[in-house]
Amino acid sequence: MVAPSAHVGEGGRVSGPGVDTEQGRPSTAAVWSALVVVYVAWGSTYVAIRVMDETIPPLIGAGVRYLVAGVAMAAFLWVRRGTAPRVRPRELASVALVGVLLLVGGNGFITYAERHVPAGLAALLVASVPLWLLLIRIITRDRPPRATLIGLCVGFLGVTLLVARHGGGHQHVSVPQLLIVLGAALSWALGSWASGRLPMPSDVAASTAFELLIGGAVLALLGPLLGERWSTLVVHASARSLLAVAYLVLVGSVLAFTAYVWLLQHAPISQVSTYAYVNPIVAVLLGALVLDEQVTLTTIIGGGIIVLAVALVMRAEARAGTST
Repeated sequence: MVAPSAHVGEGGRVSGPGVDTEQGRPSTAAVWSALVVVYVAWGSTYVAIRVMDETIPPLIGAGVRYLVAGVAMAAFLWVRRGTAPRVRPRELASVALVGVLLLVGGNGFITYAERHVPAGLAALLVASVPLWLLLIRIITRDRPPRATLIGLCVGFLGVTLLVARHGGGHQHVSVPQLLIVLGAALSWALGSWASGRLPMPSDVAASTAFELLIGGAVLALLGPLLGERWSTLVVHASARSLLAVAYLVLVGSVLAFTAYVWLLQHAPISQVSTYAYVNPIVAVLLGALVLDEQVTLTTIIGGGIIVLAVALVMRAEARAGTST
């Protein structure tokens, strides 16, 4: 999927507003516009989740979010291509597993934990995903460069600091709640790692639509099993929480995903990957501005350590990839 303002012309070259047709690549302004969309959209989702959780059961709310986003994406692909999105039967199990790891174990349980965990703090802990991914690689006998290992150790020091300081009841947060967020980050890392090793569809957009639908369906069923009630969504949901769900669907899922996939096609991966350490900063700032969340010195130091470590790991990995 490409950005709505661009299309692929002859020879696979991209043309449209903001695209340098002379060189066959988008302008700097177009790339940065898409980056800002990803930064703000995905950084703000942590705040929107907190607002949704105010009156909507978290797992049911997350299920509705992904089911609606999945239907919207499938409908868009159907209209654009003239046929419904499809995946091969042998690939469906892989798509289902990745969808459950990313959307249920990952985003679903972040949504569940954010009933009590501040949005900024959750985002900083989720920023550890590249560190968990690196740890999985090490366990599976990958041998990353020394600088990468240093970044891993530094990053988990930041994680330990945040959990130790915020898990003592400060801001009404407990260690189990923070561990749910870290478990969600690990699940997202496992899903990301597995997606590169399982027989996944070559059609990324169709695969994503199925992941959204499967993940959303599992969350919608899991919520009632854990005591959530669908009637709460109808009877007690506030207009503010319903608007948050709409925002998560349209901006957090559809718009941000479109911008992200477009960036993967038109910008260096080193530039695109900056979202990993910009999003938590956006979440912390918006949490303080919109939800009046307290930003403590521990949050700044621990979060800064994690963000710095993630940047160090990505830089080391980029250098290693260039030299091989």
